Amino acid sequence: MQVPALLPNCLEGRVILITGAYGGLGEAAAKAVTDAGATVVLLGKKVPKLNRVYDALKKIGSEPAMYPLDLRGADPADFEVMADKIAAELGGLNGILHCAADFSGLRPLENTSPEEFLTQIHVNLNAPWLLTQACLPVLRKAEDSAVVFVSEDMSRVNKAYWGAYGIAKAGLNGLVSMLHDETDDSSVRVSALQPGPMRTSIRARAYVDEAATDCPEAGAYAKACVYLLSAQGIAHRGKLFKPQLAGK
Repeated sequence: MQVPALLPNCLEGRVILITGAYGGLGEAAAKAVTDAGATVVLLGKKVPKLNRVYDALKKIGSEPAMYPLDLRGADPADFEVMADKIAAELGGLNGILHCAADFSGLRPLENTSPEEFLTQIHVNLNAPWLLTQACLPVLRKAEDSAVVFVSEDMSRVNKAYWGAYGIAKAGLNGLVSMLHDETDDSSVRVSALQPGPMRTSIRARAYVDEAATDCPEAGAYAKACVYLLSAQGIAHRGKLFKPQLAGK
């Protein structure tokens, strides 16, 4: 379905944490979320790239916050410190958008090094959960909060050569379903976003012969991120949202 019309300033006063906040969907969503009135916490591993997005967001709306963190080596204690710092410095947390991903290219599982396999499972599945777990006490204090996981088309990535990335994304769908069941009577909403094909570094690694213009920019799906993070997103609580672009 197409994304419904958004209410003006639908994220006014909200604090939203976005992982993978520079490049691709994360950066596009950070700009759209800021434009909708939220204060954004930018999480990523490369400070210069976070600084670039930070400067862009300051020109749009409220001043964002930066939280440099490499998910590849992050553990539960790191996420607990992060959650406490966000609560103390920003007064709370109203949403998380999980855009961070790790994918090195298509190859047979047999030829995937143990280190690469474990890293991709950690970044694409373990870290999103551990980060969410650490933030749940803060999210519960808000009258309405949302956790949005970026999913994949399983008919595409749950096949040969997608390796640990495809396995992790399958696990993520299970996580969304289970976490929704466990939070359905709380103020925390859990959902998943499955964007269509878009121009990202992950797609470029998987489809090396595809022309960049064959897919829309990641920004085409930023409105869907805002929708799920806003109060309007309650309509997709516990569901997988597959936004359809206008004219498609």
